[in-house]
Amino acid sequence: MKTTPKIPEIRQEELTPLVKALVEIIRIQQEQIQELRDEIARLKGQKPKPKIKPSVLEKYFENKEAKKEFKKRHGSTKREKTAKLEIHETVIVKADNVPPGSVFKGYEEFTVQGLVFQPHNTLYRRERWQTPEGASIVASLPDEIKTLGSHFDSSLQSFILYQYYHCHVTQPLIWEQLWELGVDISTGQVNRIITEGKESFHTEKDGILEVGLEISSYVNVDDTCARHKGKNGYCTHIGNDLFAWFETSHGKSRLNFLGMLRAGNKDYALNSTAFDYMKTQKLPVAQMELLTNCGQTVFDNYTEWKAALESLGFTKDRHIRISTEGALLGSIQKNEFINPDLVILSDDAGQFEVLRHALCWIHADRSINKLVGYNDAQRESLAQIRTQIWEFYAELKAYKQTPAPEKKAELQERFDQIFTTRTCYESLNQALKRIHKNKPELLLVLDRPDVPLHNNASETDIREYVTKRKISGSTRSDLGRRCRDTFASLKKTCRKLGIGFWRFLEDRVSGKNLIPSLPDLMRLRVTVSLI
Repeated sequence: MKTTPKIPEIRQEELTPLVKALVEIIRIQQEQIQELRDEIARLKGQKPKPKIKPSVLEKYFENKEAKKEFKKRHGSTKREKTAKLEIHETVIVKADNVPPGSVFKGYEEFTVQGLVFQPHNTLYRRERWQTPEGASIVASLPDEIKTLGSHFDSSLQSFILYQYYHCHVTQPLIWEQLWELGVDISTGQVNRIITEGKESFHTEKDGILEVGLEISSYVNVDDTCARHKGKNGYCTHIGNDLFAWFETSHGKSRLNFLGMLRAGNKDYALNSTAFDYMKTQKLPVAQMELLTNCGQTVFDNYTEWKAALESLGFTKDRHIRISTEGALLGSIQKNEFINPDLVILSDDAGQFEVLRHALCWIHADRSINKLVGYNDAQRESLAQIRTQIWEFYAELKAYKQTPAPEKKAELQERFDQIFTTRTCYESLNQALKRIHKNKPELLLVLDRPDVPLHNNASETDIREYVTKRKISGSTRSDLGRRCRDTFASLKKTCRKLGIGFWRFLEDRVSGKNLIPSLPDLMRLRVTVSLI
C-alpha cells in the first residue's frame, strides 16, 4: 500500500505566515489523498490504512504515582513454572572452594527441562523348550506386544499418529525423520500405521456423534471443500463445546446431512413427521396419497426404500428427493436418535435448514458488511444501520445472561424497527429485507438463551481441517479419508474435554484404555454441569 510522504521539519525562524498557510494546505491535501486511497481500497475489497493509536504506556510511567496505578492485564501475573513438574533425575552439585568452618544451608534448586528423543529397541529372547514327546514350547510375548501384533511398539506408533494427525507432518517427512533418528522402517509401514487397524478408533468416533446428538441442546454445523481421489467433495462438521465430529462425502445436500444425523442407522420411516415435511416442501397430493396407502411404514435400508418408490411410479427427481428427505426425518423421529429439543445452528446454508433451525448473526451481517456507499448519504445510512445492528446484538448477549419476558417483547419490536427501515440506499434496503425474513431463526435465542448467537465454534473447529487439506492435498483411498475424519474428530473432542491428544493416543494404541471412552466422558460432563 502506498504511503503519503511526511511534511519535512521546518525551523521555527522559517515559519512565516505564508509558509504556515502552505503547510496547512499540504496537510489538508494529504488527508484528502489518504481518504481517496482508503475508498479505493474498500471498493476493491481491500483493507484501508489502519488507524494506529499512539502508545499510552508513557503516561503511566511519567511519575511514581501513575506507575503505581498501572495494572497488568488479567492472567499476565508471573506463575511458578516448575512447581508441578515431575522430576526424573536429581543431580547434587557440590560447591568449590568452601572455606573451613562454613555452615551448610541446604540447596538452591535450578530446574532444567529436557526431552529424551532417541530409539529404544527391545529384543525379546523367548525361551524355547522341547518336550519329551518332541513338541516345542516357546515363551509367550508380553500382552501389550501381542495386542499390537507389530514390531513397532505403542510409543513409536503413537508418535507417528501424533505427527501426522496432530502436527500435520506429511508421510515422507515422517519417514525421513524416523530414519535420521535410527528407526528402520519403510514408507509402506508408516502408511499402514497411519491408516490400517483403526477400527476401535472409528467405533469411538461414531459413538461421539451418537451421544452428542442425544445429550446436546444445540449443535453448530458447517462444511468445507475436501478433495478425494482427485474429485471435489465436502467435509461436514457437527459439534459444540462438548464434541466435534467430521464426515467427508461426495456432496453437501440435505439428504446427505440428514443421513449423518441418523448416526449410523440405515432405516427409512413414513410417519407424521415425514408427511409434515413433505407437505411443507409442497410434494404433490397424488404422491402423498401413494405413500400414505403403500401399506408399509418402515424400510430397513435404502435398497428397500428405492424399490418402494419405483413400484409407486416415482420418476421425477424432485419427488424422490422430497420423499426421501421426509423418510429420513421420520426415521430420526421414530428411533429418537437426537434430543427432541435440539437446535441446528448454521450459516444459512440450505442443507442445514432442518428440525429447529437457528442462524448465525455474524453471517447475517455479511450481506450488509460487504456494501459500499457511493456518496455521503449512503455511507451515513450504512454506518447508522450497522451501529443499530451491533447495539441490538449487544442487547441479545445481555438477554442471554438474564432472560426476561418483558425484554423479549421489547427486542422483537426493536428487531422489526431496525430491519424494516427504509433508507436512501436501495441495496441496503434489500439486505435488511432479506434479514427480516429470517426473524424466527435469528431471534430463536429469545426462546432458547442456551443457543449461541454465532457459528464461530464450527468455523474454528473446521479451520484445522482446512489447514490439513492445504498441507496434504486430497486423500487417495477410502480408508485414508475415513481415518482423516476419525482422528480429526477424536483430536478436537479430546481438546474440548481437556484430554491431551498424546496421552489419548498412547492409551488407546497400547490397549491400556485407562482413559474412559470419549462418549462416556461427554455424558459425565453434562451430568456434572447439571448438579
